[in-house]
Amino acid sequence: MLTSVPESGFLGVPVETDPSRIDADVAILGVPHGWPYPRPGSTAGCALAPAAVRSRAARLARFRGNWDFDLDGPMLALDRPPRLVDAGDVPGDVTDGPGNAARTTEAVAAILGRGAIPVCIGGDDSVPIPILRAYEGRGPLTVLQVDAHLDYRDVVDGVRDGYSSPMRRASEMGHVERIVHVGLRGVGSARAADVEDSLAAGNLLVTAREIREGGVGGVLAALPPDASIFVAFDCDGLDPSVLPAVSAPSPGGLTYLEATDLLAGIGPRLAGAAFTEYVPALDDTATSALVVARLIVALIAAR
Repeated sequence: MLTSVPESGFLGVPVETDPSRIDADVAILGVPHGWPYPRPGSTAGCALAPAAVRSRAARLARFRGNWDFDLDGPMLALDRPPRLVDAGDVPGDVTDGPGNAARTTEAVAAILGRGAIPVCIGGDDSVPIPILRAYEGRGPLTVLQVDAHLDYRDVVDGVRDGYSSPMRRASEMGHVERIVHVGLRGVGSARAADVEDSLAAGNLLVTAREIREGGVGGVLAALPPDASIFVAFDCDGLDPSVLPAVSAPSPGGLTYLEATDLLAGIGPRLAGAAFTEYVPALDDTATSALVVARLIVALIAAR
């Protein structure tokens, strides 16, 4: 058993934490712990995100099969694909970055080995690094990053696999062909050299303003029609008015409808996803948890 058993499955789906028994199209996987910095700050609260999202999604479970006006059809009806399973949570320790990373890669590789698509709930934004490493030999991948920040730092506080570096690490993986950064705005940890390095690597940088002015169609057109797409969705990619419970909010982000249109446009090209940086302690009404759950539904339903 590579994962621990949650109290209930996402959206009420069956729970199966033994990867050898997974028989599904999509597997939900909680990844509470990444590779922490010596001063983790508010991102430490992201470890509670998988449980909080599952808890809020449980309230949606009785509506499965009911008409979903966002989808223009039934919401993940039980009698039609995709088949879903909840693979539990990767066990972790807030102090054990290397161990957390190894266990995450192992768990995701096991899900991929069963022919299922992993949709992961983090955790801070370091968790996409070990998730993406599990795809070695399964590329090429196009990474669609939705994030206010570039996350292209090399080393921060002596840590190379922290939450400011997932796209830098992804760019170094031989099975990652290109990164499309979407929703960039404001100021964060990126230096001018980080921007230059991402552009030099052939990646596409799309600001939130460009999305607002031109829509998501241009981004979807930039994704090759035959690509395998991994979605690295930092919840601060959305505007704080939509999803405020994040560790690094920044005004001017994507709207809910822009995000769902973008995710739905991926369709059958989806190879996997990670939703990160949601902080339940900042979510008194569980509205942000609902938004995360609905984003996952939109992504899965379009597959």
